[in-house]
Amino acid sequence: MNQTRTFLLFAWLLVAFLLFMEWSKTGSETTPVVKEAISSPPSATQNQASDLPAAPSVAGSSANLPAIANSDGVFAKTVQTISIQTDLLKLQIDPRGVSLVSTELLKYPVEKKAGSPNVVLQDTKEVDFFVAQSGLIAAAGTKKAAPTHESLFSVENGQTAFRLADGQNTLEVPFVWQDAAQGIKVRKILILTRGSYAVKVKQEISNASASIWQGAAYEQFIRAQPPAPPKHSMFTNPESFSLVGAAWYTEQDKFSKKKFADFAADDKPIQEANNSWISMVQHHFVSAWIPSANQKQLITTATLQDAGKTRYLIRSQGPLLQIEPGKMRTLDATLWVGPKLQEDLEKIDPSLKKTLDYGYVTVISEPLFWLLSLLHSWIGNWGWAIIAIVVLLKLALYKLSAAQYKSMAKMRAIQPRLEALKERYGDDRQAYSTAMMDLYKKEKINPAGGCLPMLIPLPIFFALYWVLLESVELRQAPWMGWIQNLTAPDPYFILPAMNLIVMFVTQRLTPMPGMDPMQKKVMQFMPLMFGVLMAFFPAGLVLYWVTNGLLGIIQQQVINKRHGDKPATPLIAK
Repeated sequence: MNQTRTFLLFAWLLVAFLLFMEWSKTGSETTPVVKEAISSPPSATQNQASDLPAAPSVAGSSANLPAIANSDGVFAKTVQTISIQTDLLKLQIDPRGVSLVSTELLKYPVEKKAGSPNVVLQDTKEVDFFVAQSGLIAAAGTKKAAPTHESLFSVENGQTAFRLADGQNTLEVPFVWQDAAQGIKVRKILILTRGSYAVKVKQEISNASASIWQGAAYEQFIRAQPPAPPKHSMFTNPESFSLVGAAWYTEQDKFSKKKFADFAADDKPIQEANNSWISMVQHHFVSAWIPSANQKQLITTATLQDAGKTRYLIRSQGPLLQIEPGKMRTLDATLWVGPKLQEDLEKIDPSLKKTLDYGYVTVISEPLFWLLSLLHSWIGNWGWAIIAIVVLLKLALYKLSAAQYKSMAKMRAIQPRLEALKERYGDDRQAYSTAMMDLYKKEKINPAGGCLPMLIPLPIFFALYWVLLESVELRQAPWMGWIQNLTAPDPYFILPAMNLIVMFVTQRLTPMPGMDPMQKKVMQFMPLMFGVLMAFFPAGLVLYWVTNGLLGIIQQQVINKRHGDKPATPLIAK
């Protein structure tokens, strides 16, 4: 395989990659939801499934699907909310069930410009409907009360707004629900910590009655399918490629995910799971419920319908609990609402990192991000960290690259002799190929000797694409000067222009033995084609490729001076 074939292989791989990305985007596109007001809550006959879980039996079994019940918790209007603010989060809590109905991420603007609003995860707007709920469900056949996510709680101290004060590291917000007639009281306490996107939800269940209380805890998300992101271009809209849907983890089956379009088609909506969690994922951000450890959970996905409006539910329901008279039981769960910060997610649960989906190149992207993060911790800039990655790669492949460029220098030196052989044998391609291989053997040239160093950067290129696409740590990260967002295209096309020049120079330095004039013209056109195409890729990706190309040219020139031979005299005199 000569250098021309290697270049063509790169072109084919890049085109295949881009076509795959477009196919992935087409398969994951969402359908816009029509924004319209809700006039009334759904009735029992309207619901395909309930937003309430099935009541567990005293024996501990559960139905395979949530029971149909008359529930207005999905679409009912929110009562006056309770405001909670920390250094990272601004939350709105619905006292019904202590449900999270609004989450504003104070450190993450939608766009990197002055006046841009912050990213909002949970929301009650029709088109963006997304809530996080939790509650208790009484065992089937019992007459004991239990506060579901539709039950009205009250703030224990009567406050309507809470704020993490300067110098305060922890903020606790207590809610209380009580059925005095049955002697059941539940305190639900939200615990927020400075510098964290995790909300600890603690439930204290007190049984002051004369009989055993039996029930189960559950956590769930209900979300509308978000509108399709705008189609800026064929390949450059990251939200078109990222999963928007449900994801969960179980000790038995590990990580699973489901697009909203697959909810109705799945014939296995419930899993029994140990050490599990559930989530709703989107580009760069995740909302996850992590129940108490070492408890078997029932994980359910379902579609809720009301007058043509569709909501998607994922639920985790715990085992049957028994609380003796006069006793109290405390249940803990963690709610994560924020960015997919890998280090922070790992502290909550190592498997939560799997919500960061690098696709088919995960095996390369994960160590690449680790190395990038390490370099960033030393350098303090993601752009320079990308450049450092290229330098390290070049150093690691120096010997292989030296062999490649030495082979290319020798190939260039024998170009006149190859042209002479082509003139001698004319259209006899077989004879020409035989003579060319004999010449290679005589001059100790291996046409395939330098292919590997050209191919190794390709998987890193693809892996870096996904790192830039999915890693929220690099979201809106600046480099220098005009590049203030490495995950967006270069606004002035300076890096793409540099890349175009580098590709042209690289192509000119690459020998193309045995090619006819038409093939040479096609090869000369390819840098222009790919240079223009990459103009719309993230600036960090173009920075990687420009740096790789520039260092390659410098290395090639140095090796050419050391190993290049003077052009030999043609075999046929003019």
